[in-house]
This record gives sequence, C-alpha cells and structure tokens, in this order.
Amino acid sequence: MVSPVLLIAVPLGLAFAMPLIALISRRLPRFVPLVACAFNLIVAIRLIPTVLSAPVIQRIGGFSPPFCINLFAGPVGVMFAGLIALAGLVIAIYALSYIRTGPTVRYHMLYMLLLVGATGVVLTGDVFNLFVFFEVLCISSYALVAYFGDRNGLEAAAKYLIQGAVGSALLLMGIGLLYGLFGTLNMADIASRIGSVSDISVFVPLALIVSGLGVEAAIFPLNAWLPDAHSSAPSSISAILSGIAIEVGLYAVVRMIFTVFGATSIFMFLLFLGVLTVLMGELCAFAQTNIKRMLAYSSIGQIGLIVFAFAMASTISLAGGLFQLLTHTLSKALLFLAAGYMIHRSGSMEISSLNGMGRRMPLTSLAFSFGAFSIVGLPPFIGFPSKFLIVRSALEKQQTLFTLLLGFVLLGTLVEGAYFFRVVQAIYFKKSGDEPASRSLAPALPLISMLILAVLIIFVGIYPQPVADALSTAASDLLDRAAYIGSVLR
Repeated sequence: MVSPVLLIAVPLGLAFAMPLIALISRRLPRFVPLVACAFNLIVAIRLIPTVLSAPVIQRIGGFSPPFCINLFAGPVGVMFAGLIALAGLVIAIYALSYIRTGPTVRYHMLYMLLLVGATGVVLTGDVFNLFVFFEVLCISSYALVAYFGDRNGLEAAAKYLIQGAVGSALLLMGIGLLYGLFGTLNMADIASRIGSVSDISVFVPLALIVSGLGVEAAIFPLNAWLPDAHSSAPSSISAILSGIAIEVGLYAVVRMIFTVFGATSIFMFLLFLGVLTVLMGELCAFAQTNIKRMLAYSSIGQIGLIVFAFAMASTISLAGGLFQLLTHTLSKALLFLAAGYMIHRSGSMEISSLNGMGRRMPLTSLAFSFGAFSIVGLPPFIGFPSKFLIVRSALEKQQTLFTLLLGFVLLGTLVEGAYFFRVVQAIYFKKSGDEPASRSLAPALPLISMLILAVLIIFVGIYPQPVADALSTAASDLLDRAAYIGSVLR
C-alpha cells in the first residue's frame, strides 16, 4: 500500500525544487506540475479501494495520537485528493500554452503550493495543521490572482487578502479556544471529548472556525472577495479557484461540523443559509454583463446548493452534495478554460463580445456549451444525476419545509438556466458586427484539456452509478461519526 504522505511530500518537494530545476532549463518548470499532479492522481486511485474498506492513518514523528501529527485518509479525503490532482493536471496542461508571459517559474511554483495546501486540508487529522495547509492554499491564491500585475488584479488580490486574513484570524482564534478547552489539537481526540464541556463553550469556537473557513468557501455573506478575484485572475487560476479552492474550504467546514463537533443543531441554520446563498449567487449572476464575473457569481450559487444538500444530513443528500462538488469542479473548470480563450480571441470579457463565437471558435464554444448544460443539470451531462440526488433527498423528507425550500432552490436553477442559455444564444445565434466570422482554433494543449473535461462530464453523466455508489460510501463515512473516532484512536 502506498502512503498518503506522498500526496503532500512529493508535490511540496517539487515545488521548492523548481528554482533549482529552472537553473537547468527555463522550460522544465512548466512540466513539473504535470508530473506532480499525475503522480498524485495515481496514488489517490491506488488508495481508493483500500480506504473504502478502512481508513488509512499515517502517524508522523513516531508518536501515537493524540500527541502526533497525523494524516487521516478516509474515503472522502482520498476522493478529494484525487479530484484535486485530476483538476490540477488538466489545468496544468492548459497553462502550458496559456501562461507564456510574466514570471512563469513563480506561477508554476505557486500553483503547486496551492494544490499542496488543498490536498493537506482534506487529509490532515490535526486542527492546527488544517490552519497551516489552509494558509498555504490562501497565500498562494492571493499571489496568483495578482499574477498579471495589472490594476484590477492587484486590487482584487488586496481585497481577497484582507478578507482572507480576517477569516484566517477567526479560524486561528477558534483553534486556540479548542486547545484551551481540551489540551489537544487532534481532531478525533477533540471529537471524543466534545460532550464533556458546555454547549456555549463549544459554540464559540465552532462559530469562529466555520466563519473563518466560510470566507474561502464563499458562503454568503462571506463571499465579497470572489467576483473580483475570479474575474481578474488568469483563467487557469479562475478555474482552480472555482473548481478546487472554494470546494476545499466548504469540505473543511463540513468536516469540522460533522466529524469534530457533531453539531446537528445548526443544520437548520445551514439549510436556510444554503438557500439564501443559492438565490443571491444566481440573481447576481443573472445581472452580469462580464462573462467571468457571471461565472464567479454562479459558483456562489453552486456552493449554496451544496450547503443545502449537506444540511439535510441524510446519506442520499450527502452523496448528492459530494456529487455536486464533482460536477462543479469539472463543469466550472471547463467553463473558465473555454471562456479564457474566447476572451483572448475577442479581446473583451463582455458577454456581448462573444456574439457569433460559435462560428469563429467552434470547438471552444462547444466545450463552453457542454459546461453550461452540465452546470444547469441537463441530461446526459454530469449535472443531471447530481442535482437529481439532491432533489430526491429533499422530497424523501416528506416535510412541507423541505419541499418549500427545494422550490426556492429550483427557482435559483431556473435563473441559472436563463443566464447560461442567454450566453449560449449569444455564442451561436447572434452575429458579431466587429469581426468577420473567420474560424480559428485554440492551441492544441488547451483543446486537449477541454476535451478531457468534456468527455468526463458526458461519461459520468451517462454512467453515474459507480460514482454514486462510491460517494454513498463516502457519505456514510461522514455521517458515522462514532466509527470515524474509533478508527483514528484504535
């Protein structure tokens, strides 16, 4: 069996070795993320059969829990690590052609550190190391948003930095309170003692930690940084921020609530918060004329839908929420990557500049359309089975409140469909008055990235059952808090 430590150690070592690799050849660092992500994807795939039967606990430093730093590779964590590696690999292929200017070695090094931070967040079994990996993820993201060095990018990065710093401070204060209460930083050890203190003593660190992580997760009203950051960053970074970073933040929130605090009492609050986030994100996206800001606000709406699914706290709803995370990662990555080259061709981020793009860039436009149809939830794309599971779980509650809230969620989906179909209409059915409809193709490597994502979106949409079964096992792992604690401390 391979060690889950390799998922962090190998990419981290390669990231710091990149300046030395650049001394050998200035071209070699561009390929390091490909090697690291491919390695992590293989390791994650090899670990999945093992962790589906029993979690893998990796103890660091030779001490036993709760004193050691440990990694907990359960079904959800390893699946997330594999998803991070897959998205990172596809986007790294895209960046080979897309990132040609500026300090490219610095870009690829920060990109690697972002992926290392994300992987560490989903695998750590220690709350302080959760903070450390979270900071690695966030600091890398701040720098990458400002990569082009233009005014919009620097302003967006500054806003992101300020709000992210506040979130990090809240997270650190919450962790400090937990350490003061229990004298340990081990997640399982904290979870086993959580019932020994008063509810108010637990509520304060819970509120601080959820608020701190909620900034990166872009949960309303902590998402003000996201539209500027996603629209100003390079499209490859927009794809990784939307497809990986905010999902990792949300996963950290869910993991702390389910497996550390066992905070079932806040599920109803999260249910309403999810619906509010859906409506806010989708209505704001509908009002946008900038394509990247529209996609950014759409991500907020998708996060709201996933929060809504997790807050229902059933096996089906959790499997649906995890499935929707997968849908969002693949579909939104495809949308940002396709939009990046359409913006490059048109010279503008305005939706009106995409008029007639279907005739000028047919393959890129088709890839964008596939991503749009998937995120809306049309069959046979991956978004259909994921949204179907969420709708089914709400209806199975057989309660008026859940049905009513589901109605608001579906209203948000209708708004989502309206603005995505508006863009697709502009791409295919409106004529551009500024440029002749001469055809061109994006470079081969970006097209390969988009093709991989499009094939995955269609394939999983047609054959969703294996993915749904694996995610159901992962959902049971999240719900069965007692089994989680026992497996770590055994």
